[in-house]
Amino acid sequence: MALRVNSNVAALNALRHLNHTEKELSRNLERLSSGRRLNRAADGPAELVISEQMKAQITGLEQSIRNSETSIS
Repeated sequence: MALRVNSNVAALNALRHLNHTEKELSRNLERLSSGRRLNRAADGPAELVISEQMKAQITGLEQSIRNSETSIS
């Protein structure tokens, strides 16, 4: 009794491309629904670092303003 194994290379390739496209679509829908360019660090590590540095700078400036207002009153 002979056992024969077949594979459909074209179908496997199409499935791989379909899965990749589905992943990209999901990522783009997440970006659109959140309205944010960066949803996680993997979206742009360099941009995330810059964003976090700017947030820290804003927090420091806000604290400086509060300190100045407190010293005036």
